[in-house]
Amino acid sequence: MGDVKSETEAVPSGAMNDLLVRFISAVAMLGVSIIALYFGGWLWIGFVVLLAGLVLWEWNLIVGKFGGSAVSEVAWQFMGALYVGAAALAMVQVRLNYDMIAVLVVFLIPVIAVDVGAYFSGRLIGGPRIAPSVSPSKTWAGLAGGAVAAGIVCVAGEMMDIGPGAFVPGYGLSSIGGALITGIVIAIIAQAGDFFESWMKRRANVKDSSNLIPGHGGVFDRLDGFLAVFFVLFMIAVVPAFVGLA
Repeated sequence: MGDVKSETEAVPSGAMNDLLVRFISAVAMLGVSIIALYFGGWLWIGFVVLLAGLVLWEWNLIVGKFGGSAVSEVAWQFMGALYVGAAALAMVQVRLNYDMIAVLVVFLIPVIAVDVGAYFSGRLIGGPRIAPSVSPSKTWAGLAGGAVAAGIVCVAGEMMDIGPGAFVPGYGLSSIGGALITGIVIAIIAQAGDFFESWMKRRANVKDSSNLIPGHGGVFDRLDGFLAVFFVLFMIAVVPAFVGLA
């Protein structure tokens, strides 16, 4: 009986310790992010540059384990610089253009909602997986739940007049319908970013992009969806402005 008791107590203790580490890390990350976002300006720029640098470092670590040629590795590093750099520029630009609440409601919380909605709906509903060879845990139910969660955030923002319709010129269906569509699009892009990083890690045969964040893996692991969304935002908003088409 004594052996059974020690075994049953050891598992919850380890699980609780891991949960505590993850919780403390999450609170610390959130706190630093909110502070940088609140003050904006050079603090936000420096914060984004730091994150981008860490992601690129992890990107190159993963690419270095692909086992390809030197030319292939350099090409991947160049693509990483473009991908991460473009997303970082978009992150900087939205905070320079809009206040903290608008950036949270329109650009950040919907992506967080995708992860939360996908996690809970995937766990509760389960069902067919989207691409089991790339990311075995991602299901269609999870994607649907993420889209619904992001849509709810976009609808709430639209009702408060700080949603997508308040920031996108010519926003079609600038109502509940348009906000829901925006949420679905964000969910698809964020999940695509997640799949892309999962594919990279699977090719490199690694579980996490690094161990920088206790209980969470690497910075790239936490920002894969954000990178994809902001990269697309850069392509549809910043690029046209640079070439004089906006």
